[in-house]
Amino acid sequence: MAKHQTMTDRIKKRSLKDYLNTFGVLLSLLLLCVILTIVSPQFLTVGNLMNVAGQAAVNSIISIGMFLAILTSGIDLSVGSVLALSTMFMGLFAKTFNMNPYLALLSCLLIGTLLGLINGLLLTKLHLPHPFISTMGTKQMARGLCLVVTATQPVYGFKAPIVFLGNASLGPVPVSFILVGILYGIMYLFLNRTNTGRYIYAVGGNKEAARLSGINVDGILNLVYAMSGFMAALAGIVLVGRVDTAYPLAGVDYETDAIAAVIIGGASFFGGVGKIGNTIVGVLLMAVLRNGLNLLGVTSAWQTFTIGAVIIIAVFIDVLRQGVGKK
Repeated sequence: MAKHQTMTDRIKKRSLKDYLNTFGVLLSLLLLCVILTIVSPQFLTVGNLMNVAGQAAVNSIISIGMFLAILTSGIDLSVGSVLALSTMFMGLFAKTFNMNPYLALLSCLLIGTLLGLINGLLLTKLHLPHPFISTMGTKQMARGLCLVVTATQPVYGFKAPIVFLGNASLGPVPVSFILVGILYGIMYLFLNRTNTGRYIYAVGGNKEAARLSGINVDGILNLVYAMSGFMAALAGIVLVGRVDTAYPLAGVDYETDAIAAVIIGGASFFGGVGKIGNTIVGVLLMAVLRNGLNLLGVTSAWQTFTIGAVIIIAVFIDVLRQGVGKK
């Protein structure tokens, strides 16, 4: 009887923890929206909200790949540079070589996926000790190549198919945000309804146990980082559509916002924990925070400071949530 009661108590505690992880961030987002509505009359307008949605689209897509990496107890610091390099090649192909715009878009996605796969192979084949090292290296290399591809010059004036995802709207709603909804729906099904999705969680929970149970851990890691590269390239396409320009310094520090969104959304740096649906809430919280700071006239320097503080707080909460340091 006592044993049964203990198990029941554990289930209740776990359910409360899940409840807080799911709705705590959502309540924080709603509270932030209420505060900004009070202090800034411009916040709760259709135009501003759609602007937030459009701005959030790029980070939303990047954060899918970052979520997968963090879910495997890894990280991908190269996403901003992968975004820039893949779009610079797209610009080169589309403008300099006059490639068919649809083929240029495909080349962008393929290059991003290849760069992500290289991150995975550095981890699984060269056995670098942590993805922090491999992705930091590819981040610097990709950023350097961005400056070489078009001799540091931006590329602009793209044809309609290339700018469609970032520029078009369906009524007041940006097509890019509709794309985000589709991607998150697909990723939810992938992670929760397929064996591969379950294997990703298993690898993040315990790589050695996953390997002993017959899971191809190296294959899963390669897939995760390839998907992260694909998402970075797709986010780059959306960004190019918004500004009609591919430029070498695109995506600088984008990994920071993505990491913050994923951790705020309840994923754990320790791996194996997190829900893709919570990640989009984390993205929206970051986007609303940035938008609110802009509306209040906060300088970019203090915005950067605030985002850094948010990341530290989010990671600290993750440490508390995982009980690290408890004896």
